[in-house]
Amino acid sequence: MELSSQPHLKIHYADGDLTFPLVNATSWTFGRGEENTVVLKDKWASRNHAVIQIMESGNFYLIDLGSLNGSFVNDRRVSIPIVLQSGDRITLGMTDMELVCPPNRPSPDVTAGAKQRSTIMLHQRRMISVLVIDIRNFTKLTRQLEEQVLSQVIGTWFGKAGQIIKQYGSGVDKYIGDAVMAVWVHNTIRGTDKVVPQEMLRVFQALHALYKVSDQLNQQFDLPFPLRFGAGVNTGNAIVGQMGAGDRPEYTALGDTVNAAFRLESATKELGLDIALGETTFEQSPQAMALLPFQQHSVMLKGYDAATTTYAGTFAQLESFLEKVQGQVDSSTGE
Repeated sequence: MELSSQPHLKIHYADGDLTFPLVNATSWTFGRGEENTVVLKDKWASRNHAVIQIMESGNFYLIDLGSLNGSFVNDRRVSIPIVLQSGDRITLGMTDMELVCPPNRPSPDVTAGAKQRSTIMLHQRRMISVLVIDIRNFTKLTRQLEEQVLSQVIGTWFGKAGQIIKQYGSGVDKYIGDAVMAVWVHNTIRGTDKVVPQEMLRVFQALHALYKVSDQLNQQFDLPFPLRFGAGVNTGNAIVGQMGAGDRPEYTALGDTVNAAFRLESATKELGLDIALGETTFEQSPQAMALLPFQQHSVMLKGYDAATTTYAGTFAQLESFLEKVQGQVDSSTGE
């Protein structure tokens, strides 16, 4: 298929333009570092500057990774992930580029290039865990921080969040305003609907690592108040679709399990706590049931007719729990 019919970037350099197709992957990184998908020939660009990600809807998102000189769309600095439109002018450092999305282009699951590398779209019922973590008092933060500092803080947060989510085995990371959603598609023990315990532990480890990023940011930047986060985790069956080619296909999950994760995150404000776990999440982790001192609560989630059981607590309790689990592992291995 001709490039003119594919979504692509026109990257403008002093010595000529480069056309880069946005196909055969779900995300592309930009920066001076050689590890990036697109290496920018620009001393004003950060080593890891920004990422463009495609969602299952076909929308492209630009996410700044805490770059020093910022990412701009149509001359406006990006603080949180932003949806791109065809014709948008993107500036990373001093490098200008334009997004071109031809009209009537194929949907993401049949994007051009499928002849070279197959793109998969499968729908199946699977057990999943959904994590939603949200920056507290984000609007207040935007009013008290200079735009440049705000962009670096939030960009660094999103950049590190993506790395952590991938490290701990999530099949997808999504950015919704000032929140991040991650989905784990679980393996279950043969003949049961029980999740492999180690997989549930990785969800808790990812949540803890995401929280620790806030400590780093609070030390790195002079903020008007400490960054805080709320998190909801829910586990259950859902219809999932695997989209994309390459080594990082993107999962999209549909249904009540996903919706409840967002509602549980919102419930943490009502409870005055940091984390709210769905009842199934708690019960699917024998380690959590034995060692995690979260208290049971009954909450009314928005859009639900009946009260929902949740187990809620603090990030400090989560950290103590993970230390106890690690202590058990060390004891069993004789270390």
